[in-house]
Amino acid sequence: MPRGYAFSRIVQSLVTLVLVSLVVFAGLRALPGDPAVALAGPEADDAAIEQIRHSYGLDQPLPVQYATWLGRAVRGDFGESATTGLPIGEIILGRIPVTVELAVLSLLFAALVGLAAGVVSAVRRGGPLDWLGNGLSLFGLSIPNFWLGLMCVLVFAVWLGVLPASGFVPFTESPWENLERMVLPAFVLGSGLAAVLMRQMRSSMLDTLGSDYVRTARAKGAGEWRVVGVHGLRNSLITVMTILGLQLGALISGAVVTEQIFVLPGFGKLMVDSVFTRDFPVIQAAVLVTAAGYIAVNLAVDLLYSVVDPRIRVRGGAR
Repeated sequence: MPRGYAFSRIVQSLVTLVLVSLVVFAGLRALPGDPAVALAGPEADDAAIEQIRHSYGLDQPLPVQYATWLGRAVRGDFGESATTGLPIGEIILGRIPVTVELAVLSLLFAALVGLAAGVVSAVRRGGPLDWLGNGLSLFGLSIPNFWLGLMCVLVFAVWLGVLPASGFVPFTESPWENLERMVLPAFVLGSGLAAVLMRQMRSSMLDTLGSDYVRTARAKGAGEWRVVGVHGLRNSLITVMTILGLQLGALISGAVVTEQIFVLPGFGKLMVDSVFTRDFPVIQAAVLVTAAGYIAVNLAVDLLYSVVDPRIRVRGGAR
């Protein structure tokens, strides 16, 4: 991978992250009301409010507040929670593994089901498998996460009793119980992404299989599965990788709802609880960490482009 290509993408990502931090900081300061009054509570007197304002640096000019907050955030210090008094960094680190596990399992489910269904649907275009794949993808796109989650709890936990309805057990304590409790959330969160991947994969594969170089490979006597697996699948993955990167934001927002339904103590539930308790420092840190994760994934996708398609790294390195 050319260093120029990777360096330019990393610089762009850092600039984007700084701009996001500005938007996050300014957005919370633009909310109506005095943050110090919200943090102190409705029954606090003027002295307590002034103490809160001084403790959180809210009596400083906004550029100073931003520079102080960003400098501490770079070192991993997001301050303390306004409701619990615990360090926000420790709170986030305690919640992130749950959401990461949920996201990874959802991505695995979506990639395995969506890509396989898309390839089969494109190869068997117009047949029963194509109709079945299109029907299931339409179902996955049409059903809201919260409704699918409630129906899964009703069927698998209440009626059949084969899976637990809610709760979380760390993988280190009991791997089996952990996976047992993550099956339904991962299926609910990954079903929509699997439908999107299936449709994108099918469309991309149809375009690729109609290309001249694929017809040339067939004319040379290459087997059908070699044509599909080597020539068709690799070139179709570029579009799918873009979708995977863009869908991460939807996956995180979907995790907020999914974690609430299945009572998972993850990052999404932390954000919802912080909004209800008006814990502004936690909200600010959670949004920044989410944006940083989104930017990091898109950076990884950009770098993977150059591995999958050499034409991209040649153009990127020539800039």
